[in-house]
Amino acid sequence: MAIATTIGITLGAAALVLGTAAAAIEYQYRRRPGNQLDLTPGEWHEEVLSPERRHLIGELELINRTSTLEIMVPEVHTEVKLLSGSSLEGITTRAEVIPMHPDEKSRDDNYWFGYIVKIGKKTRMKVAVDIQGPNLDRLKAAWIAVTYVTYGPEGRIPKTRHVVVPFKYPDPSESSNWRKIPEADSEILPIKTHLLTNLDDPVDIVKRYVMPHAQPGDIVTIGETPVAIMQDRWHHPSTVKPGFVAKRLCYFFLPTSSLATACGLQTLVDIEGPVRVALAFFIGAIAKVFGKPGVFYQLAGEQARLIDDVTGTLPPYDQFIVLGPDNPQQVVDTIKQQTGLSAAIVDVNDLKAVKILAASSELSTDVLEQSLRSNPAGNADEQTPVVLIRPGRKSQS
Repeated sequence: MAIATTIGITLGAAALVLGTAAAAIEYQYRRRPGNQLDLTPGEWHEEVLSPERRHLIGELELINRTSTLEIMVPEVHTEVKLLSGSSLEGITTRAEVIPMHPDEKSRDDNYWFGYIVKIGKKTRMKVAVDIQGPNLDRLKAAWIAVTYVTYGPEGRIPKTRHVVVPFKYPDPSESSNWRKIPEADSEILPIKTHLLTNLDDPVDIVKRYVMPHAQPGDIVTIGETPVAIMQDRWHHPSTVKPGFVAKRLCYFFLPTSSLATACGLQTLVDIEGPVRVALAFFIGAIAKVFGKPGVFYQLAGEQARLIDDVTGTLPPYDQFIVLGPDNPQQVVDTIKQQTGLSAAIVDVNDLKAVKILAASSELSTDVLEQSLRSNPAGNADEQTPVVLIRPGRKSQS
């Protein structure tokens, strides 16, 4: 009996030790850095060689953001999609990736040989796009997808960096259609811009397109989705892995909601966590039974209202999930500091709903809401993401 008791105690202790060790391993596994190798959008410039030939050149960086692991890059390739206001017949593209490693000599054939990005280090590459064909002035932008394979602790994982490079830049003077808003005692001017991308900056856009029209006391407003796009807060659904919560709860949202797909809802889960989203859903469902709709969006976090799923914005971003902007108050404060204009970041739709995400402290909420209620920026392909508001004397008093 004593021997059996001793064996039992020993086995129990061993099981406890093994269980503790397994828990520790699982904890470390969940905190794993993984294949954290990021590709920057880079810097791009266009070379016009002739009326029928252009070169688009970008220099991008691969950055190893792990603190303990080396990541290998065995493959890199790129694809290009042109966007135009008319047919692309007769236009051809050829794209190649050229290694620019700091410690390796490039081959004459530009072959990408397997490269190791050491801990905390980076390497560079050049993406060259040759465009040929008639009437290239019809091109609006190039959508470039650079796919690179990371090879490390989590195995072989392909990743893609999407970059949109515009060709057409409107003349700021083209925006001149001021409209009166009597109920707000203001005038508004929707301002046309180029196709905004992750290569742009909100302050630079205001300086380029708004300042030629602005006067002291004017207010500049920018849509929340364009700001998020400039902040690189958009990703392809193929990079989203829907989990248990997203796959099951997405069916309960209205079909028009950006959370009505597993990838759209999983994007929110990735930000707020599955527990918060699930609790918000169940509490919201109970509240709705008692006649209080909208509780889910109050509990699930700010991004629950701001995420735009596929088809939620203009091409090529209609292929992507776009988040809400990051730190919008800092954006409007920076615009104010560098331009002198009061600013606001807003979410406006065709249902006359106006949500102010951030605004300069001196601004009147009533003036903003009444001036923007007609959705002057539009929700289609107007490319007028910026609206300048000129308050009347009554509004300023």
